[in-house]
Amino acid sequence: MTESVTLADVRAAAARLEGYARRTPVMTSRRLDARVGAEVFLKCEHLQHIGAFKFRGAFNAISQLDAAERARGVVAYSSGNHAQAVARVSQMLGVRATIVMPQDAPAMKIAATRGYGATVITYDPHRESREAIAQRVAGEQGAVLIPPFDHPHVIAGQGTAALELIEDVGPLDMLFVCVGGGGLISGCAIAAKGLSPDCEVIGIEPEVADDATRSFYTRTLQTVEHPPTIADGTRTASLGALTFPLVLEYVDGMRTVSEAHIKHAVRYGLTVLKQVIEPSGALSLAGVLNTPVRGRVGVIVSGGNLDMALLRDILAEDLTAD
Repeated sequence: MTESVTLADVRAAAARLEGYARRTPVMTSRRLDARVGAEVFLKCEHLQHIGAFKFRGAFNAISQLDAAERARGVVAYSSGNHAQAVARVSQMLGVRATIVMPQDAPAMKIAATRGYGATVITYDPHRESREAIAQRVAGEQGAVLIPPFDHPHVIAGQGTAALELIEDVGPLDMLFVCVGGGGLISGCAIAAKGLSPDCEVIGIEPEVADDATRSFYTRTLQTVEHPPTIADGTRTASLGALTFPLVLEYVDGMRTVSEAHIKHAVRYGLTVLKQVIEPSGALSLAGVLNTPVRGRVGVIVSGGNLDMALLRDILAEDLTAD
């Protein structure tokens, strides 16, 4: 059993976030309940600061730096939402931020990261390693590296989303969580098992980026290189050294959804729920729409930074199946 992050850490993160993070609303829909045959509670993290749950982990990590560390600045690497979160939190706390982002990241996410005052370094993800670039830059600047998921303070911060959800609606029978590098599901699973022990925690990732699912069922860390998914937040190569054992310890199951399922979930969010949800953030909704569910079901809707060109393409597809 790993003790790298505990429920006490998640509770401590919640105390730090109070007054800084939004306590995002929980949404329900009679149409969604009728479709899946369960009572569904959507935790609307797409309405969080910077449009994603990533604000929670970034704030919990950066706010714990001492004065000397803050003076040296921070470095992060991300395809978008962690980049924006680190940039915004750094802006709030007066910390210099440098973010390493893939050159094919959504343009709106790169622009937003720069808009929050961060210096952005782009790279070719097919030829260069973002981790290596970030490590080099951090060494050159003497800065503190804030990774997107494999960090105990980041994991604890992300877990506050599930902590709030269960505090607000009570015990759950199931909890669906999007999976990229595993920071969100690790933290949320720790919170869920602590507050609602009988809750079945299910991770959802794209079929074409199924490294976490394969890792979970083989209990051996698996990787995937440059998966061609529209869910850009899940293009991580693998779970992390911290998140992998946490997933094995606290998560009950993993499922995958197709690209068509993800697109349908984005459309369903817009047309039925009246919510703008990005593909990575819609994974958990896609899981609920395509997996048998029961009882009281929590869904972490993790982000809403949807590129408008991508939305146009998704909406332009044949909607008859919807």
